[in-house]
Amino acid sequence: MAQLYFYYSAMNAGKSTALLQSSYNYQERGMRTLVYTAEIDDRFGSGKVSSRIGLSSPAFLYNVETQLHDEIAAQHAQQPVHCVLVDESQFLTREQVRALSDVVDNMDIPVLCYGLRTDFRGELFVGSQYLLAWADKLVELKTICHCGRKAAWCCVWMPMVNLSVKVSRW
Repeated sequence: MAQLYFYYSAMNAGKSTALLQSSYNYQERGMRTLVYTAEIDDRFGSGKVSSRIGLSSPAFLYNVETQLHDEIAAQHAQQPVHCVLVDESQFLTREQVRALSDVVDNMDIPVLCYGLRTDFRGELFVGSQYLLAWADKLVELKTICHCGRKAAWCCVWMPMVNLSVKVSRW
């Protein structure tokens, strides 16, 4: 039985690398994957997922208007899809997370979402909020802060702003 997974972490934990490895593992066994990434993330070029260690894969783009369930169903009708992988899943809408859940439940296709849990203020992203609520499996990918402790969220330091913040949650 397929499940909806949410792999989350702070920045630089290797989320995209893990996604690409999962996709490769399916493909190596002759299974078809669909890889999606957010249209607004064009750091490494449009229409691909790239990792800092040099791995990359073509990807379908999604934005707030993308009907994920319909797109995946159309692709599955052409040729069976064995897994859907979504990078930058924090940018999904509530409706898109529900659509991915429907892909799992109605088409029996596993969906693996990778993204940030919170922004630099510690606030949940919309996509992350609903993935945390509705995913069947939650997996934290751990990384360390520049100080050597576990990174809890992304904190972007801007030297041009006079900001004196101690980032310690515990």
